[in-house]
Amino acid sequence: MDKKRVKKQERFRTGFQLAFTALTNGYVQGFVQGKIYQGPSKEVCLPGLNCYSCPGALGACPIGAMQAIANDRNFTMPFYVWGFLIGVGVLLGRLVCGFMCPFGLVQDLLYKIPIPWKFRRIKGDRFLRFLKYGILLVFVLILPMFFVGAFGQGDPWFCKYICPSGTLMAGWPLALFNEGLRTALGFLFVWKSVILIVLILLSLMIYRPFCRYLCPLGAVYGLFNKLSLYRLRVDEARCTGCGACKASCRLNIDPRKTPNSLECIRCGRCVKACDAGALRRGIK
Repeated sequence: MDKKRVKKQERFRTGFQLAFTALTNGYVQGFVQGKIYQGPSKEVCLPGLNCYSCPGALGACPIGAMQAIANDRNFTMPFYVWGFLIGVGVLLGRLVCGFMCPFGLVQDLLYKIPIPWKFRRIKGDRFLRFLKYGILLVFVLILPMFFVGAFGQGDPWFCKYICPSGTLMAGWPLALFNEGLRTALGFLFVWKSVILIVLILLSLMIYRPFCRYLCPLGAVYGLFNKLSLYRLRVDEARCTGCGACKASCRLNIDPRKTPNSLECIRCGRCVKACDAGALRRGIK
């Protein structure tokens, strides 16, 4: 395995993630004033888990947009959001997770911090990976549609009670810059802060715990991995069975057996680790 190639790939990916996050969360005035950008671009979904309420966000999160439509008392099916998710999924699959998600970037940077405790997987990993599909079904789809208040309004259950990206990119910055908001903070803010802190600590030891176990957006894109236009391909004639690709994968996937696993974020480490050139990626 050529470690230099792998490191070069990681530097490129980190640079792309930083650039994309800056581009999509670049409303600096929002952070300075502690106010949320309300311009016309907020009507457009961004591909990653990008909190609508982030002071710097220039677009909307597809999960948040889906819930906002479902919560309206004049309920309409969020066809635009589903169309967006299907279109992005068919084209890229979970490449979005690897290159275009701000909270994915946060987890990547945390994992780079050198500490002695690093784990490729935890006990129950095989079953915990299904948890994100349960969250997608229950907190994103069922609860917002069927559990509504006296006025027919529902809660954005995932955004309100779980989403750590919203806490990090919206809750904490707004509380920091808005004194009036700080006085109104209660149990819900504390609860979501605890979730975020736990995920931060886990991200130091486990690669992308939120993406692995909790992210409903990753669950949606993962369903398209096996049929998306952008995909990973294995040249069996070139493969030597050395196992370098599996050893390089931080999500503990064996690309030889499941080159387009539902869990693969298409980071490209395995491609660069293969000295035989048996792995290829792209739209073909």
